[in-house]
Amino acid sequence: MHTQLDTIPSLKGKVSDEEWQLRVDLAAAYRLIAHYGWDDLIFTHLSVRVPGPEHRFLINPFGAMFDEITASSLVKIDVHGEKVDDSPFPVNPAGFTIHSAIHEAREDAQCVMHTHTTEGVAVAAHSEGLLPISQQSLFPLSSLAYHDYEGIAVREDEKARLVSDLGTANYMILRNHGLLTCAPTVADALLAMFILQRSCEIQVAALAGNRPLTPVPQPIIDKIQSEGDKVTSSQGGLLAWPGLLRKLDRIDSSYRN
Repeated sequence: MHTQLDTIPSLKGKVSDEEWQLRVDLAAAYRLIAHYGWDDLIFTHLSVRVPGPEHRFLINPFGAMFDEITASSLVKIDVHGEKVDDSPFPVNPAGFTIHSAIHEAREDAQCVMHTHTTEGVAVAAHSEGLLPISQQSLFPLSSLAYHDYEGIAVREDEKARLVSDLGTANYMILRNHGLLTCAPTVADALLAMFILQRSCEIQVAALAGNRPLTPVPQPIIDKIQSEGDKVTSSQGGLLAWPGLLRKLDRIDSSYRN
């Protein structure tokens, strides 16, 4: 990128307090995705909706590695993926196709995360999809959708089918493609992705063992959501989020710039 992300002037105080907090949280999420090794060079996206009637969103500057993204370098775009501010950084409108479809259709999907991890794509290639073979898998299975692969997701006509397949689910496996989570907050979407990703890692490892697997009975899967709320004291991702930010701050706090 021609402009260094860490040399741009801070937008703190130049945007609303709400937007600034979202910028810090989304930048943190990009750094965490990189920290856990879930990034795919500069590809895939995490997006969050900015409060207000204009339907504006924050997304990564295209070409930046996830571990160098900062709050001020995030680009504000419209529902078509076009820049609406004077950011010096480019965006990839085609990469926002999946995100814009979900943001438009789901008022609760304030944050949308999409990854191409090895384990996620591997499970997306399994004909059975995600198997109920771990405690971790039961949380996604309580709200999981699938979308068949139609090629690189850049066509407008695919949006309606993707939204229809997602329905009210908060987790999605894009067949032969990767993983997706959506939630009202960045913290909730990140926790959902952590659990979905870990479920896929366990499944790939279990299948590699070449031994019969023990599935969890359906009645237990059906009641896992209420039990999950107890695990997080009904705080969802917010329970782990402060600790994740402290972890990032110990490593490199420049995401806050």
